[in-house]
Amino acid sequence: MRFRSRAAAPDPALRGPRTTAWPMFFAALFGAASVFSFAPFGWWPVQFVSLAFLFYQVGMDTRVKRSTLIGLAFGFGWSVANIHWLYVSMHVYGGMHGALAVAALCVLGLYMGAWSALAMGMATWLRKRWALPVKSFLLLVLPIAWATGEWLRGTVLTGFPWSASGYAHNAAPLGGYAALIGVYGIGLLAALCGACLAMITQRARWFGLGLLAAILAAGYGLRQVAWTHPQGQPMSVRLLQGNVPQNEKFDERHVMGALALYQKMITEQRADLVAAPETAIVLFPKFLPPDYLPQLAAWAKASDSALLFGIPLEDKPGDFAVSVAGISPQGASYRYDKHHLVPFGEYVLTGFRWFVDMMHIPLGEATRGAAVQAPFAVKDQLVLPNICYEDAFGEEIALQLRATDKPATMLLNGSNLAWFGETVAIPQHLQISQMRSLETGRPMLRTTNTGATAVIDGRGALQAQLPLYQRGTLAATVQGMGGMTPYIRMGNALFFALAALGLGAAWNAGRIYRKKSP
Repeated sequence: MRFRSRAAAPDPALRGPRTTAWPMFFAALFGAASVFSFAPFGWWPVQFVSLAFLFYQVGMDTRVKRSTLIGLAFGFGWSVANIHWLYVSMHVYGGMHGALAVAALCVLGLYMGAWSALAMGMATWLRKRWALPVKSFLLLVLPIAWATGEWLRGTVLTGFPWSASGYAHNAAPLGGYAALIGVYGIGLLAALCGACLAMITQRARWFGLGLLAAILAAGYGLRQVAWTHPQGQPMSVRLLQGNVPQNEKFDERHVMGALALYQKMITEQRADLVAAPETAIVLFPKFLPPDYLPQLAAWAKASDSALLFGIPLEDKPGDFAVSVAGISPQGASYRYDKHHLVPFGEYVLTGFRWFVDMMHIPLGEATRGAAVQAPFAVKDQLVLPNICYEDAFGEEIALQLRATDKPATMLLNGSNLAWFGETVAIPQHLQISQMRSLETGRPMLRTTNTGATAVIDGRGALQAQLPLYQRGTLAATVQGMGGMTPYIRMGNALFFALAALGLGAAWNAGRIYRKKSP
């Protein structure tokens, strides 16, 4: 019996030189399309298609420069589309000229895109160095390079992890991996799924599609695992959303009205915990009416309610922290100081004073709080606050939970996203908080100025939420959770281990390939 021979598919790397301009243009478009994979859209498969396009283009030949430029264009499109709302804070509320705000946004997009440029360039360099076959390059090196670039972007110079690819999957099958490998590990798996789609162009397409199905199926199975358990008694909470316009929030003509508003909202009804958002009180205690805080303390005692509210706290003149203050029913005080400050908004990078001076941002140079701070005791629960985009740094929250003998049983985020207007920033931030619940197995309470004020359970699902851009109070009953997920115990260690194993497997595949094809 005779069999018809089947020629091997040509290695794309062996094709002739190709232009870079058009691939860069389309890479920027596919990168920008990733915005639809995140909230409020939630079309997470779009992300796989975007990454598949990137990996296919980078796999077309072995020119490091070409891969770097395509990675830069893709990362630029990805970043600008996902953080375009910064224009509102710089121009509308910061007072920066519109053209300068657009330029600043593009510069930030180039900086963020530089990490994907580095990732794609380094991946192609390794491909040449190790003489990798296409399959190993697509399925191992490129996903690892992408995820490592995201981790670097979220770490270097204090990091900016917003729009990391893993956040798109809080409600998707890949969310099941959160308690094991965290958001960057999910980003690695998302990139691997994109690489599996890119394998459609190769002979091993069925292997790629089978691997894609296996990854998604395992993630769905992991979503059924309960990594933590109920601890203590459920407690009642009231989360406040004052909806104070940002252009009035720090205006001295409106400050007293906002103080009266939050005093009224806090004392309207008792709950085990009543929480108000970041800088709900915008004045330092010494500038408040003398009876303001004592009246809140008296009400907390009379109603048997614990209070948490955002307020700047000054240790000495010119030395202050962006803080959450707490008052227990017994009169004990609590303080949490923001540890991860926002560049240009809460501290000034060396050499960028001129840039910050172009905007009118109050409380612009704060003191950094400790990396590990005690939670706030409410009944038999322990509540650990975080402020604004601190909840975008999952490894720091995991550190706080594992570095204490009595870990918090629930998390609380206080934010003021009115800086970004009515944009996708609010649903994106809610999605970030949901990822923290998936990683830690703990509920997240969110109290915000304009939204999203919500209760997220220990499995990352929305339990309750207030409408956006409306004044209101969210009342709910929340069950605290105890126990340690693998991510709390090890942080990003499993992610790094997966990356190291993948690169080792790629190197070995290249070694075998070189022996077979000298």
